[in-house]
Amino acid sequence: MKIHDVSVPISAALPVWPGDVPIVIARGQKIEEGADANLTHIAMGAHTGTHVDAPWHFLANGSKMENMPLDVLVGTAVVIELPESVTLITAEVLKGIEWPADCERVLFKTSNSALWHKSHLEFEKGFVGIDVTASHFLAEKKVKLVGLDYLSVAPFGHGKPTHEVLLGAGMVLLEGLDLTGIKAGKYMLCCLPMKLTDAEGAPARTVLIEM
Repeated sequence: MKIHDVSVPISAALPVWPGDVPIVIARGQKIEEGADANLTHIAMGAHTGTHVDAPWHFLANGSKMENMPLDVLVGTAVVIELPESVTLITAEVLKGIEWPADCERVLFKTSNSALWHKSHLEFEKGFVGIDVTASHFLAEKKVKLVGLDYLSVAPFGHGKPTHEVLLGAGMVLLEGLDLTGIKAGKYMLCCLPMKLTDAEGAPARTVLIEM
């Protein structure tokens, strides 16, 4: 059994969404300074790194993180690799690929994954996102979970329409994946976000297991 960790490492160098709080990871106690144990203090936003969006993120009456369906977060997922020429995921793009049968969980691998491996990490506004036409396409396909390899499934500056359609259709959104080295095909997805209460998102350690 081969397990692929598709989560991005969280550090102070990791980009965050513009306007979000910066990541702070600091040691509060140090053995080398006489403490009995090492202790780390963490401060960051709920949408840091690889994370899951709850419906409440964009829907005023949507459910929150503590009510996320585990049966959707764990199960067979299909990785669909899109060519580098795709700079926006539209309905036309999705209609042009061979759509897997009985596909409930879809992870899109795009040129975004390479952004996590640049020598200097900074937020990239031009990342590949899913537009509203593709959102309707996915809703019509009755997809239960959609994942993308950057900090939002939606293009920068156009977050609301995409999120409203996908979350309104009951989809779980998995954002901030690193699919570098992952081949297209079926995997077992295991995504377990932190069980935060009264929150619209949470970081999630996410793995793909070869089937």
